[in-house]
Amino acid sequence: MKKIAVVLSGCGFLDGSEITETISLLIALNQAGAKVSCFAPDIQIEVTNHLTKKPQHEKRSLLTEAARIARGDIKSLTELHVADFDGIAFPGGLGVVKNLSNWAELGAGCEVHEEVKRVILDFYNASKPIGAICIAPTLIARVLGHKKVTVTIGNDAEVAAEIQKTGAQHEECPVDDYITDRECKVVTTPAYMYGSSKPHEVFAGIFGLANELVEWA
Repeated sequence: MKKIAVVLSGCGFLDGSEITETISLLIALNQAGAKVSCFAPDIQIEVTNHLTKKPQHEKRSLLTEAARIARGDIKSLTELHVADFDGIAFPGGLGVVKNLSNWAELGAGCEVHEEVKRVILDFYNASKPIGAICIAPTLIARVLGHKKVTVTIGNDAEVAAEIQKTGAQHEECPVDDYITDRECKVVTTPAYMYGSSKPHEVFAGIFGLANELVEWA
């Protein structure tokens, strides 16, 4: 059985991992025959009220928030070691660009969380596949842009332009499909970068990504 690590950025699309994307990924990976383990950085994050969509002026533990999605079965990202897994995947959600990096502020010039950067490089250097959903391909672009990695975030011209500033290549893709870079072993899908997408459309793209990831692993 292939072992896939999933890295979360919190709980909720405005300040953490997008829940529909994350659950779709966990289901799709299981359906593809993989054993999944969840990880997240053990840091404090700013919380957004998902009803008002305004800052809640409160800090919480990212790891504790992510545990909501993982049903408590989650470990600190410092415990993720490439030798223990066959692949890695990152769901989307604004936690990616707020907590795992500061792309939301700085775009292509952002800094990626040290442990996130470590695991991306570790899996790349071990030639083990990497999956990224929605806005999460920005992490891959920032860390592996110098390798000319190809990713997709759908058809958002502004984000695509920032991605290309990192040296990465961007390819447009519909919500229910995915893009593969076979040389870098990276697979990406847009998901809720198309904000009006239906859950089954998001799942279709993530299902394809998951099967590609497990096939490569």
